[in-house]
Amino acid sequence: MIWPMRSHDSPQTELVDATEVEYRQVRLERVVLAGLWTSGTQAEADEAMAELAALADTAGSEVVGQLIQRRDSPDSATYVGSGKVDEIKAVVTDTNADTVICDGELSPAQLRNLEDRLDVRVIDRTMLILDIFAQHARSVEGKTQVELAQLNYLKQRLRGWGDSLSRQVGGRAAGGVGIGGRGPGETKIETDRRRINTRVAVLRRRLKGMAVTRELSRATRRRDQVPSVAIVGYTNAGKSSLLNRLTDAGVLVQDALFATLDPTTRRCRAADGRVYTLTDTVGFVRHLPTDLVEAFKSTLEETVQADLLVHVVDGASADPLDQVAAVHAVLAQIGASDVPELTVVNKIDSAALETLASLRHALPEALMVSALTGDGVDGLLEAIEGRLPQPGVLVDVVVPWARGDLIDRAHRTGDVMLAEPIAEGTHLKARVHPGLAAELSAASVMA
Repeated sequence: MIWPMRSHDSPQTELVDATEVEYRQVRLERVVLAGLWTSGTQAEADEAMAELAALADTAGSEVVGQLIQRRDSPDSATYVGSGKVDEIKAVVTDTNADTVICDGELSPAQLRNLEDRLDVRVIDRTMLILDIFAQHARSVEGKTQVELAQLNYLKQRLRGWGDSLSRQVGGRAAGGVGIGGRGPGETKIETDRRRINTRVAVLRRRLKGMAVTRELSRATRRRDQVPSVAIVGYTNAGKSSLLNRLTDAGVLVQDALFATLDPTTRRCRAADGRVYTLTDTVGFVRHLPTDLVEAFKSTLEETVQADLLVHVVDGASADPLDQVAAVHAVLAQIGASDVPELTVVNKIDSAALETLASLRHALPEALMVSALTGDGVDGLLEAIEGRLPQPGVLVDVVVPWARGDLIDRAHRTGDVMLAEPIAEGTHLKARVHPGLAAELSAASVMA
């Protein structure tokens, strides 16, 4: 189920037998987790393993054992030390596990060496996250982005599986078997790589077309000067629940990591009548795979181009401040560090009192809310509306009756102080954006 990673419409790469693929898609895998404690405290190492277990559970696996090793750096050959590999093998044998998941990104050599030593499939944290994304993607764009990330990751890790893959063979001078004994001129690994490159090119073209459509939508919002607010945060922090509470969006809510991959945007109206958009985005996680960030670039642009980020923090997490740091690292990675940020601590209904006290000290400007009970949500709405960009041009004009559309736009995108009907039209006093101010001035009549 976790491997191989490809969608139904992608070309078969001849990596594994098709019947084996279908079998692994329907069975519940028994997995053993392996991690390294290279820095930080014991509590931080335990939290990292707990998160890996949650990821495995989200992928549909049953965790039957876990081991962690304290060492300065990963072993270049087998990720964990040789002795720990023997321990893992013993656990695999005792629990009848069929997969080992390592809490790190493994090199092709480490993958091969571990599989040879353990005699079971080995995957790393990145591959696990990619599989979860593949399960949860719903839209065409989301599925395309996930497949692109999977193929880019897989391309770097193609390797030979036994004697079934043909080899190029030279003549006698090259130590080969001579005439008639040469291979077909291209190994299956090269064939796989060529097919993957072809598929990647197709997916990139598709995403480029989808990005044009998304940009048209953004351009319309920019033309109308509609402020945009993006909800960001660690995965499973309650972003979708908060969007539902704020807008009645009806977004799927699950107590699972990466339940939301496809961004949902809703139009909201502030108390003063202005319209803005609120977007639920994909959750972040520690060490978010680079291939995923690249593949989801068009989706993450909603975050980069937002006027305000609502950073949702999971108050019930064992280490919320570490999650805050991970989110900030991803924001920096995608170029969104300079976007204004409003921090919101969610799940205060289930958070420990000492954790909330610590968060109030570490994040003094953060708002405390519960998307489940609605506690603090009204204050959050007021804070969001107060942080929206203010229109910069003050106008005092009389708009003719025939241009009621301009009055409507002033109410939706500006701050209207007076809209009084008079004989010639509507006497309007408002703060609006420069483009609308120019249109109002051109259409106005003498008061």
